[in-house]
Amino acid sequence: MSGITAIVLAGGPADELAALQPGAPNKAFVEIAGKTLAQRTIEGLRSSAEVGRIVAVAPLAAHAHPALAGADECRPDGVRITESLRNGLAGSPPDELVLVSASDLPILGEAAVTDFVRRGLTADPDVGYGCLEKQKHLDAYPDLPHTWAHLKGGTYCGGGMIVIKPRALPALERFIEKLGAARKNPLALAGIFGWDVLLTFAVRQLTLEAAEARASQLLGMKARAIVSPFAETAVNVDRVSDVAAAEALVKALHPFADRPGFKGEHPTSHGDTT
Repeated sequence: MSGITAIVLAGGPADELAALQPGAPNKAFVEIAGKTLAQRTIEGLRSSAEVGRIVAVAPLAAHAHPALAGADECRPDGVRITESLRNGLAGSPPDELVLVSASDLPILGEAAVTDFVRRGLTADPDVGYGCLEKQKHLDAYPDLPHTWAHLKGGTYCGGGMIVIKPRALPALERFIEKLGAARKNPLALAGIFGWDVLLTFAVRQLTLEAAEARASQLLGMKARAIVSPFAETAVNVDRVSDVAAAEALVKALHPFADRPGFKGEHPTSHGDTT
């Protein structure tokens, strides 16, 4: 099967979102207009010719769930997201880029996936973090909230996809552990990133290129931001209040999406390829 391998992280514990769906092991199995988030995400990935094999990482008890039927393989999740990622990456060639996706992207479409994969392959990083420029989001979905990082030359939020070479995972895990330990300690954060980076970020003078350079230095490998022009890559479902918004978006794209047996085309992407 040609195309990049995609891993869908559908693990994690039950939370207030999962409580909305009887029997759902976590939020990936909550329905949005008649389809679970995991199913909508997998369908979005599958719609792109750039994606080959799809591996779903989810609780063992959910492996037979219809939501995961579109995946080629299911693997068990871990207690932590890095454990789930390790399970998903197992067996992949160490130097071959893998696409990793969150499982809560309800309106992900073919154009957005294709564009993101191509940008990732062109950049060829060891780790490529998906992000979205603020104006792209406001142009498409001005009423949806996000947490924004204000940089010199642009304002960005994180997206729901990354690309990674499996050999980069150990360094990424160590970095994530350091961040977790330092998240409430400004001095510790300064020790990780450096005062120069924190201060230039605080006064909105940190450039995206400088952030990439420092991340590459800290990881000891090539880190890049993969800036998508497609707003749907950052439309996810994190809170109970996001469910109604996601359902409204799906129904706006597909007015009959919640009718039994509906098999309409996948959403048209909001973005461009420039």
